[in-house]
Amino acid sequence: MNWTELCIFTSTEGADILCGCLIGIGINGFVVRDSKDFEEFLENKTGNWDYIDDDLMNLKNCETSVTVYLPDNSQGKEMFDYIKSELERLKSIDENNSFGRLEYEFKNVNEEDWANNWKQYFKPLCVGHKLLIKPSWEDVPENENRIILEIDPASSFGTGQHNTTQLCLQLLEENISGGEKVLDLGCGSGILSIGAILLGASYCTAVDIDSNSVKIARENAEKNNIPTSKYSAYCGNVITDNSLVETIGTGYDIIVANIVADVLIGMSDIFSKFLKESGILIMSGIIIERKDEVIEAVEGQGFNVVSIAEKDGWAAVSMKK
Repeated sequence: MNWTELCIFTSTEGADILCGCLIGIGINGFVVRDSKDFEEFLENKTGNWDYIDDDLMNLKNCETSVTVYLPDNSQGKEMFDYIKSELERLKSIDENNSFGRLEYEFKNVNEEDWANNWKQYFKPLCVGHKLLIKPSWEDVPENENRIILEIDPASSFGTGQHNTTQLCLQLLEENISGGEKVLDLGCGSGILSIGAILLGASYCTAVDIDSNSVKIARENAEKNNIPTSKYSAYCGNVITDNSLVETIGTGYDIIVANIVADVLIGMSDIFSKFLKESGILIMSGIIIERKDEVIEAVEGQGFNVVSIAEKDGWAAVSMKK
């Protein structure tokens, strides 16, 4: 397997937070470069050092960064989009710019080239009992009986290849009988909200903190022949933007939130504002090690677990208000 190096620029304070975010999305291996660490090493080193390698000396003036390695396939694409979403979230809460610039760069490859390489791995995929997910550049047989969900994620999370997306779509299929009103928090490419409409929901509202994701979600809804009378997409942070919360409104039958554990916990006290009584909350993006932590936070807001689905280290939970 080929790997691509992605370097994220941050600060000494931001490095720990960024590493925590990476762990939260299932990335456990990274390299941290921080000039302050090297300064402490020079001040506190023991033993007799006659020579320090030039590469090590370069750390003295380096910009703090965290480097990860992404597989050159569809999984790597999903991981990269998760990372971008987390960087946007961190920027939105970093009022004093204490986390550094939170920008990234690929090493030894252009982002545009890498963004096209993974497409060779994105093939039509059956999810649940009803859906078939496909990119625009792939064909399916004319006699295909499944519902076709065409998705071009571009620079947003959500091809359907990631376990968290599949788990959410399966739980949506179990909970949509027809006519439901659905809210997709953290919509990415729009795959979940579009999938909900195709499964029978009457209306979906999609929300993301990344304006590009909102644009892409609208475009994907149009590709799937979903009229604007059934689909709305908004950019903003429902945790801090009261005006956005009012615009989204209430009375939803289902909320789907495929984000990460820390964000789900942070949103635990607002889910009930959007749901009608006995409404269903579907959450994913949770590594199994943090499943109980997320459930406990949401249970504290008056929800009860309906079902739990797990796949390859990831968990999705449906809960009832």
